[in-house]
Amino acid sequence: MIRNRAAWDRFAEEFVEPGREAWADDEPTWGTWGVPEAEVGMLSDVEGLDAVELGCGTGYVSAWLARRGARPVGLDNSPVQLATARGFQAEFDLAFPLIHGDAERTPFPDETFEYAISEYGAAIWCDPYAWIPEAARILRPGGRLAFLGNSYLCAICSPMNEEAPVDERLHRDHFGMHQFDWEDDQSTEFHIPHGEWIRLLRSNDFEIEDLVELQAPEGSSTHYPWVTHEWARRWPNEEVWKARKR
Repeated sequence: MIRNRAAWDRFAEEFVEPGREAWADDEPTWGTWGVPEAEVGMLSDVEGLDAVELGCGTGYVSAWLARRGARPVGLDNSPVQLATARGFQAEFDLAFPLIHGDAERTPFPDETFEYAISEYGAAIWCDPYAWIPEAARILRPGGRLAFLGNSYLCAICSPMNEEAPVDERLHRDHFGMHQFDWEDDQSTEFHIPHGEWIRLLRSNDFEIEDLVELQAPEGSSTHYPWVTHEWARRWPNEEVWKARKR
């Protein structure tokens, strides 16, 4: 999506230092609050797998995959983000392919990969009705998909004002929930209800294996002002879907 490419070219500078910290950390943590990998399990059993990160940004998830014996390819829509990722590859002496492209229409042949992963990235910045069928196309039978994004509850409790934090009210309709156009930063996110996720995944030959709802660890902090620690201790602001292609 051209709108989100332009937005992430603008956002990229803000993510250089967080990206460097993640590249340097060999104990992965996930999401807004840094939930430990042991509680999330997005990097389990990846050794030897051909993997693709859909919306790789600065590339740290692909770096974690490579260090665990996978053969990752990072795909991202923002050339500025990819330039940062290439800089980190040189800085940390760890190379893997980085491809400029859109997760809704990737350049890969059918059944190229055994694992597809996204932390935010395609998970919220691409239309699920486009990127989920594309993920199914490029995964081999038996291949796994895991993606982390905002929870359904977080999305529906997000005020229309982008700068206001998530609160305890329902601000959005459940029915028809899909595209969130943010005017302040000229970006577009996508969020759909759980029932829609189940139908979408199953209709694209995925069997759902798990849904992990993340709780902010005690004493954790975040750079992002859109959700408070108190809120994220009581309700999940992020969730991880795991599925396997039939």
